Amino acid sequence: MSGVFISFEGPDGAGKTTALNAVLPELQKRAKKEIVATREPGGSPIAEKIRDLILDVKNLEMDDRTEALLYAAQRRQHLIDIILPNLEADKIVISDRFVDSSIAYQGGGRQIGVDAVTSINDFAIEGTMPELTVYFDVPSEVGLDRIKSNRSGTEDRLEKEKIEFHQRVRDTYMKLQEQSPDRIQVINANQDTLQVAQDVLELIITKFPNLFN
Repeated sequence: MSGVFISFEGPDGAGKTTALNAVLPELQKRAKKEIVATREPGGSPIAEKIRDLILDVKNLEMDDRTEALLYAAQRRQHLIDIILPNLEADKIVISDRFVDSSIAYQGGGRQIGVDAVTSINDFAIEGTMPELTVYFDVPSEVGLDRIKSNRSGTEDRLEKEKIEFHQRVRDTYMKLQEQSPDRIQVINANQDTLQVAQDVLELIITKFPNLFN
């Protein structure tokens, strides 16, 4: 495949989606290839239906391993429907979350185990991994405070978890970064949004200088 795959990762309230929306117009203006932005969970019709099931606050009795399997299932469908076809078409694909989210949230946060969650996702993705993962790091307390301050609707199932859950998620993300420092690059998300967006833009352009003017 000749395309380029980039993922954005981070704990709840890190501001990765806000940053993606902020930098996307500038990246599109400078890019020598077409950029496709997508998200997980979801990204394609079937995957979006699985997203609704996973995040529905009414599904409080969902088993942790069921949750992990559903995330892997939507990821497989998203990969087949969106990611792989666009990479094969020589496009830049930027996904708001990918496999690292499952490892951090279900493996670490739910305490299922990193190896177990990695295993079921290896089956789903068949070796497809981002060339760059932009990880937005923010203290758990700050992220949760942002969610409470900015959200107008109801928190989803994961956002409702206790602070200890979110701390385990962050800790797992940092361990993943230590294991893959070339792929996973850290952005200090505990800054104002303009500075975060500028840092992200510089990181991506520096990583792929041949893709941007």
